[in-house]
Amino acid sequence: MIKYISGLVVILGLVFAGWLYNLYDEIKHDVDIVVNYSPKQSTQFFDKNGKIIANTFKEENREYVKYDDIPARIIEGLVAIEDTQFFEHHGINPDAISRAIIKDIQAGGFVEGASTLTQQLIKMLILTREKKLIRKVKEALLAIRLETVLTKEEILERYLNHVYFGHGYYGIKTAAKGYFNKDLYELSLKEMAILVGLPRAPSFYDPTKNLKISLARANQVITRLNTLGWINNEQFENSMKEIPEIFNQTLTRNKAPYAVDYAISLLSTDIPDILYGGYKVYLTIDLDAQEIAQESLKAAYEDALKRDLEFRKSEKKPNDDTYVKELNGAIISMESSTGKILALSGGIDYNQSVFNRAFQSKRQAGSAIKPFLYQVALNNGYNPASQLIDISRTYNYTVGGVEKKWQPKNYGGKFEGIVSLRDSLTQSRNLSTLNLVTDVGIHAVTEELKNFGLKDVEENLSITLGSLSVSLIEFSEAYSMFSNNGTQVKPYIIEQIVNKSGQSLTFEPQTKELQKPEQIYLMTSILGDVVTKGTGKAAQVPGLEVAGKTGTTNDNVDAWFCGYSPSIQTVIWFGKDNNTPMRKTETGGKIAAPVFSSFYKKYLEIHPEIPRTFTMPQNVYTSNINGRDEFYTDMSPIPEIEIQVQPENQNGESMEF
Repeated sequence: MIKYISGLVVILGLVFAGWLYNLYDEIKHDVDIVVNYSPKQSTQFFDKNGKIIANTFKEENREYVKYDDIPARIIEGLVAIEDTQFFEHHGINPDAISRAIIKDIQAGGFVEGASTLTQQLIKMLILTREKKLIRKVKEALLAIRLETVLTKEEILERYLNHVYFGHGYYGIKTAAKGYFNKDLYELSLKEMAILVGLPRAPSFYDPTKNLKISLARANQVITRLNTLGWINNEQFENSMKEIPEIFNQTLTRNKAPYAVDYAISLLSTDIPDILYGGYKVYLTIDLDAQEIAQESLKAAYEDALKRDLEFRKSEKKPNDDTYVKELNGAIISMESSTGKILALSGGIDYNQSVFNRAFQSKRQAGSAIKPFLYQVALNNGYNPASQLIDISRTYNYTVGGVEKKWQPKNYGGKFEGIVSLRDSLTQSRNLSTLNLVTDVGIHAVTEELKNFGLKDVEENLSITLGSLSVSLIEFSEAYSMFSNNGTQVKPYIIEQIVNKSGQSLTFEPQTKELQKPEQIYLMTSILGDVVTKGTGKAAQVPGLEVAGKTGTTNDNVDAWFCGYSPSIQTVIWFGKDNNTPMRKTETGGKIAAPVFSSFYKKYLEIHPEIPRTFTMPQNVYTSNINGRDEFYTDMSPIPEIEIQVQPENQNGESMEF
């Protein structure tokens, strides 16, 4: 009988061994998932100075860290609390398994596990957490298999990068930055203990939710380290007393969401996994400039709301919430010589609206288009001193067989009769501009506008008053012809991309020479007058020469200020998202120009080294005309004959031509 039983046991043992072997052979290649570990990693965006702007990710916020960059004390803490014999066993711990089996039998079910760190990694990456015997057997077999393929260090690297640490943080490096705002090497022993204690129950031990419980768990880790003799009594006592500062932060920590969204829009087609592929994206953005640009934009917005409120009080009208909801703005500031975007904001508040008005919206340019028109005239022999006719005309045209009339007017309704080209642009006079474009030729003007890079240009006089629609990014590129002395630059926001393998792609400025520097200087001198004594007075910056142009479309639907200093260009827009009029007071000079001034004043405080004055290029000459010094060039000579034209109607009525 004994022999029979012994034989049966042997047979059952052989059958079980065969079953184990077949099961092992069937599943052994499953460890390839762990061996070829390639987790989702957060992409990080940095500013020009290497400051973190944002983390982007899909499902799992993870920043990968190599084993050699993980402090030894973290490894000791993890092993001490989770798997003391990790460096001795071969994937499973027989002693721990025996203890667990006894307790499970006594309890009549699974009450205690015996998983090593290797088994935990297998469970996370390959198997489910279901408590069934077959799953535990597979886990053990795969753990043994994995330890024949990977080193202990490789297993720990994968474990510490994959495990969930609560609060949306995956991986030890992400958790350290998230909870403590520190890199791994900056952590104290207590902070390390908090982190290695989290994987057992990350939500329960989350220090942002249950700090006392989290500290108690960390003290268990420290006590275990002391018991094992891995830290001395002094380290033990000091760590037990410490209560670290915990940060409860958003996962992305996005400090420039509109700028990051623009960068992502440029990359997403060519790099589909840009959000979670572990890239490091270095932007041209200056976080300090970004902050003051956002502050300046919001301050002007709030001032506009105050004016609206005061108006409603004076008119005894009810408050209009739609004005608050619909009014918005955008700003782009960039280096004039390179096109590197220093600040980009597509709205007043990203939390209220993610729509990015810096590149997703096209709005009518209004009078901000005029410098381009006048530049065409200067290139066709006109001079800043040239006299223009500032009188009204009535234009007859036909639409669908119906005759119509167009009678454009100056802002305020008055006209001067004769005005210099300089004064015409300085005061943004519509009638003299129309007459100038008519004289130069609408075809010649529109063709040049296309050469300047402006799109969707229609060959009709409405273009003269800014009917052309542009985005801020397009207008920034076009205006760089002025701010960069005739060489147009393409605005760009991405400096470099580095993938998780360390390979990098660097972006360079794209330039196009369009005008001679001397011709552009004539325009800069006029646009300087716009700021000192014209429609853009609110854009003045003490101690800094600036030039720019206001723009306001019909019924105050859009308001612009496009300007530049000797080294930085900034374009600002305000309007309502539903394309309805703003208050009549909200012109480019009233709402947009103050943003320019505020931005540059604050920027000068942190960058006092930037160039302060414009440099006059060669081949620009000076002559006194009617008691005023005026610039001229070979292409734009001083006018020889002064035009003497008096308007036929001195009462301001329109005259037909």
